[in-house]
Amino acid sequence: MTVVLGDKQRFAAEVGEWDGVLCQVDLWVAGNRLTCDDNMAFAKQFRLAVLDTAARLRSGEGSSLPFAGLSPEATHRRLMLRAGDDDETGADYELRSQFRVLSWGPTTDNVTAHLFRNGDRLVITLQFWREEHLLKHPEHAGEVFVMEIPTAEFVGILEDLVAVLDGGQNQQALVLGRQ
Repeated sequence: MTVVLGDKQRFAAEVGEWDGVLCQVDLWVAGNRLTCDDNMAFAKQFRLAVLDTAARLRSGEGSSLPFAGLSPEATHRRLMLRAGDDDETGADYELRSQFRVLSWGPTTDNVTAHLFRNGDRLVITLQFWREEHLLKHPEHAGEVFVMEIPTAEFVGILEDLVAVLDGGQNQQALVLGRQ
């Protein structure tokens, strides 16, 4: 049974088939399917990563845009300006890492995403980076996608996703005769 949580035009998660270790998970941000390269997640690791993100956000973690006067898109570009280059300073790396989000393993490692808190709302920016993805989707080359969502809604979707993953693991345990 497939479960869809959220709104694909903002943020959504869809959980599908399970095989006991892997589960099909598709994620969308701003109408873009993030998991287009790999949508089979190691369920336990993925669940823990999502749970950690939800807990951090629920506790109030998250910073506002770090550069006064820059849009979220321009901020994303500035954070990525020297990413991975020889001239990237430790301070640049630390600043960029402070805003990194959706780092949930192989299922989401095809995008670079940042999260900024704006009062009771979150702004997420993301950019596809894999060459093979950009060859298949040339319209994504250089594009930074931006999505805004109430913090409570985003955290609620993450917590619901964890619950679905818990339920799937419990179903698998029952099928395999474990409890």
